[in-house]
Amino acid sequence: MCRYRNLWAGCDKSNDDSNSAGFSNPAYLKRPSAVTGIHITLDELIRARLLAQRLRLAPRNVARAQRGGAHLSRFRGRGIDFDEVRLYQPGDDIRSMDWRVTARTGRPHAKVFREERERPVLFAVDLGPSMQFGTRVAFKSVTAAKVAAFWAWCAARHGDRVGGVLLRNQRSVDCKPRAGHAGVLRLLNALAEPFVLSISAPELGVPQMLQRLRTIAHPGSLIVWISDFQGVNATHESAFSELRHHSELVAVQIYDDLEAQLPPPGRYSVSDGQRSLAFDAADPALRQAYQQRYAQHTQELQAMLNVLSIRLLRIATHDDPYAVLSSELRAMYGR
Repeated sequence: MCRYRNLWAGCDKSNDDSNSAGFSNPAYLKRPSAVTGIHITLDELIRARLLAQRLRLAPRNVARAQRGGAHLSRFRGRGIDFDEVRLYQPGDDIRSMDWRVTARTGRPHAKVFREERERPVLFAVDLGPSMQFGTRVAFKSVTAAKVAAFWAWCAARHGDRVGGVLLRNQRSVDCKPRAGHAGVLRLLNALAEPFVLSISAPELGVPQMLQRLRTIAHPGSLIVWISDFQGVNATHESAFSELRHHSELVAVQIYDDLEAQLPPPGRYSVSDGQRSLAFDAADPALRQAYQQRYAQHTQELQAMLNVLSIRLLRIATHDDPYAVLSSELRAMYGR
């Protein structure tokens, strides 16, 4: 059964060009402007800033970062947000005295404020071979880049430091969190780098991504993992749990309709540029097995994330990622 993993989308129905699903050629990668949706440009990612200006993100968890910023932290001190009034303790700043409560109770009381801290937002973006696929509108990698750009501009606009880890088939790219536009632009430049498929190079996967995130993700970070999650299974639950223990983690699954079910009945061929195979989509057993396998993986992924209290957002390659993400984030953060 063909799972289309690591394959360039090539559907060629024999003797019926009108019902053909098209063919994606690896040669197009050398000419990114030739086909819309195969490669994302830096200009497109920068334009996402205009769409992000109306969306506000509010943290669900308190921040733990050590730098000043726009999110309330668990650290108490002389911030601008009032937290509580308590009995005066040796060492408290005399300027924090609450004279009204002190006069009413006859015992010295001081006001406590909660400091504001920055929250690092890390984007873990999967740009491996399985993401270089799409049959409607765009490749999964292009949709993933748009999601990361939109969210990154939102985060920067509200005072968060932006960084990330980009996973390609033969290497990972780390972008340490930075404040302002510098952090966003560094991430966008990495996202817009053309994909080069290397058959001989060893493919990096989920373990490598988890390892890099453990290295650069500080407690209190928000991690946005954008992938098709084809390589994620129950064996990774403990690693995800470790990340979730110290950080807020959101999973964004990018998928294509052809991964969920086979195309209309007919004979098709698929190729990765070197190898090819043909299958009969009219076979009822093949269609059922194909659909069940995808549904089972999706259910297992959702179950694992539910146990870890990780929210899962699903965006199809034919969706408008900005519209879907805006709606989901408003539901997520109660906006």
